[in-house]
Amino acid sequence: MEPNIRLGISRCLLGDPVRFDGNHSLDHFLVKTLGAYVDYFPVCPEVECGMGVPRETLRLVGEPENPRLMTFRTKKDYTSQMQSWACKRVSELERENLCGFIFKSKSPSSGMERVKVYNEKNGIPSSRGVGLFARAFMDYFPLLPVEEEGRLHDPALRENFIERIFVYRRWRELIAGHRKISALVDFHTRHKLLVLSHSTVIYREMGRLVARVNKEDLNESFKRYQTLLMEALRLKATVKKHINVLQHIAGYFKKMLSPDEKKELMGVIDQYGHELVPLIVPVTLLNHYVLKYKQTYLKQQFYLNPHPMELKLRNHV
Repeated sequence: MEPNIRLGISRCLLGDPVRFDGNHSLDHFLVKTLGAYVDYFPVCPEVECGMGVPRETLRLVGEPENPRLMTFRTKKDYTSQMQSWACKRVSELERENLCGFIFKSKSPSSGMERVKVYNEKNGIPSSRGVGLFARAFMDYFPLLPVEEEGRLHDPALRENFIERIFVYRRWRELIAGHRKISALVDFHTRHKLLVLSHSTVIYREMGRLVARVNKEDLNESFKRYQTLLMEALRLKATVKKHINVLQHIAGYFKKMLSPDEKKELMGVIDQYGHELVPLIVPVTLLNHYVLKYKQTYLKQQFYLNPHPMELKLRNHV
């Protein structure tokens, strides 16, 4: 059994009554479903930086790029208090070996995007803000997978985020050991098709990096590889990109499949291309052929099994 993935999370999403009104924002998918595969490290910026429960409503005021955190009614300014705490907290979180963070959407402290920022003169809000803690966290951990619980209701974004945290966990396991060229080559080999489903351009750049890596610049190569890996996986894996990978995989069977099997496989990929069936359908058929025809190379490809099937993530994309 592999250890659970360690994720940071806004504490209210776990059902803790720490919101401004004394309520919570329990997310059943995060707790009941994803919770079987992760260990959560909860954080509540407002409570941890010294505010009580319940408390006066907070909002961002001023310029979206550099807003102030203020109470709505009494206009008390908590900006310095929050920023000072956030700076210290993110450095502490480095010790927790997190593989990602799930923020509370729309929160003036934890929202990762589209948080309302109110104009000081006319009070009209724009949705271009970022919560103060979320901003500090993302600045400190620029490569770490992050998402909001609201965006995770989108099947494609949910699948992408969970795919990334599983990849990041495997990467952490790799760099925790003795860094060897052979280990990097093996990691890249097993993730090739997964990366290809996100970015052809970065896939090629990663291939060139691995091909020329040597002992003298090994640490720099690992750092550069990690950057490219996470940049690639942030990009959306579209239907068109998936079809490219599915057809690439199908090419490994061109001398093995019977005419009827070829027709079935091409038909299923075409149905996926027209969004008549979800991605799990062609992937399941390909996994069947991988076992039937003992395709060792494909069997080790994480693209075909990127995360536990029990999460049913590819049933909806």
